[in-house]
Amino acid sequence: MNEIVIKQNLAPNVWLMGIYSPQVAKKAKPGQFVILRVTEKGERIPLTIADFDREKGVVYIIFQVVGKTTSLLSQLNIGDRIIDFVGPLGMPYEYSPEDKDYLFVAGGLGIPAIFSKVKMLHSEGKNIDIIIGGRSKENIFFEDELKKYCNNLYISTNDGSYGKKGFVTDILNELLESGKRYDEIFAVGPVPMMKAVVDITKRFSIKTLVSLNPIMVDGTGMCGGCRVKIGNEVKFACVDGPIFNGFEVDFDGLMKRNSYYQDLENISYKEHKCKIGLGE
Repeated sequence: MNEIVIKQNLAPNVWLMGIYSPQVAKKAKPGQFVILRVTEKGERIPLTIADFDREKGVVYIIFQVVGKTTSLLSQLNIGDRIIDFVGPLGMPYEYSPEDKDYLFVAGGLGIPAIFSKVKMLHSEGKNIDIIIGGRSKENIFFEDELKKYCNNLYISTNDGSYGKKGFVTDILNELLESGKRYDEIFAVGPVPMMKAVVDITKRFSIKTLVSLNPIMVDGTGMCGGCRVKIGNEVKFACVDGPIFNGFEVDFDGLMKRNSYYQDLENISYKEHKCKIGLGE
């Protein structure tokens, strides 16, 4: 169980892994996630389920090396086992049968996070447009996979090395300003990006969902690390989410909490690199 059966480098420091976990694959639905642990004394981290194959019993995860745990995970190879692989967790993505036209906006690691949702909606005959973006061409991946399931795929890069120069929000604004309309817009990626998307879609009164990925430890809401303010309520992303109405998310509060934990992660990652001889 929890054996790595697929490993592929998608972009600089970005890896795809297929984990043999029949129980998780059997129950997984688009929008859910897993929490895994690489070592006995290691931290638990949440990762979105990018895709799943129930027949083969394989769950696909995609992650970027940004800290100690993801660095350790990237060093595992096919045949190695992950100590803990718990899931599926969180509420699955739900759509309205009446809605026909969808737009997905994804940046960075948000790109693979939309994949299973797009596949599901495509199988239901929905019209799907997608905007993906990254810092440069080397940060754009899953392009061919997404093209199979959408009507239009728009690409932006910050430096203009591929697609349109600028941000995903530039393309979004152009589409909506030109009169294009959708029943639902789904955004996932860095918090500032999702906030910018919502700022635009509010002007057009288009229903907008976002997928949040704050700090999580146990995946049950007991630790409280993943709490986010949604409207006038405090919710827990691990049990109430990770998908929420974007118009109700307190993005400023979320960014403040994330920045605190990011500082601690940077310190831990720097110490880890020094131990394995990669530090300065």
